[in-house]
Amino acid sequence: MDSGEEKALADIAEYGCHVLHIIAEGDLPPFTYTVGIQRTSSAPELVVIGLKQLIAHFVVNEYNRRVQAGEQFSHGQLASGFIEGFDCQFREVHLSHYREYFGWDIWLYGGTEFRVLQLVYPTVDGIWPWDPSGSN
Repeated sequence: MDSGEEKALADIAEYGCHVLHIIAEGDLPPFTYTVGIQRTSSAPELVVIGLKQLIAHFVVNEYNRRVQAGEQFSHGQLASGFIEGFDCQFREVHLSHYREYFGWDIWLYGGTEFRVLQLVYPTVDGIWPWDPSGSN
């Protein structure tokens, strides 16, 4: 086991999860995801795409805190308190994206037997990514 894996396991033991922030690359935005939440809280892991690192870390840590307190989130659910002034929505991440984006979770769980929710947020104008008016 290398020092990165040891750190991840120590974070999971102490905080309930390990957080990874992947910087933007080319046309791909940055993303932040959790490792270990399903193990410690029986809740899905979380990914947030396109936020600055500080905000993204707040969001995933708030999710971790809330699921540790017993709150449950599911696909399609709206929730507040993650990004100030905006409701966000949870969306289930399809298994076909796991290998490309969630390598540390695959390492921890020994395969793809875990769930991931994406926290999706609207633009400052309240437009969701799937809203046809958002593609103009």
